[in-house]
Amino acid sequence: MNFIIRWLVTAVAVGVAVWLVPGMEILGGTDAWVGIAIFGLILSLVNISIKPIMQVLSLPISVITLGIFYLVVNTLMLYIAAWLANGIFQVGLVIDSFGSAFVASIVISIVSALVNALVGKD
Repeated sequence: MNFIIRWLVTAVAVGVAVWLVPGMEILGGTDAWVGIAIFGLILSLVNISIKPIMQVLSLPISVITLGIFYLVVNTLMLYIAAWLANGIFQVGLVIDSFGSAFVASIVISIVSALVNALVGKD
């Protein structure tokens, strides 16, 4: 049940990021919610599996930059999830530039924190 809530929160955050950030568009047909849901699922799985390893590996750089480098790690996770979604399901997001992915990762982090606070999940 906890994973389903995480998936839904991530899908809502991705939907808001696609809506707000220029340079990100939905790929995969007329049903935008299907692409957002599948991308949210893949992003949740990437955040559970790959992100902790990347955070440990980037710990020295994150300490030097006082944690700002974690935004770059979030951006890389967004790129990995987009690559997987486009490669496996031919749906997901098309990211135009690193700048738009960087801003989208910030938006996704903020919206996820707000929705998690509303839902009551830590």
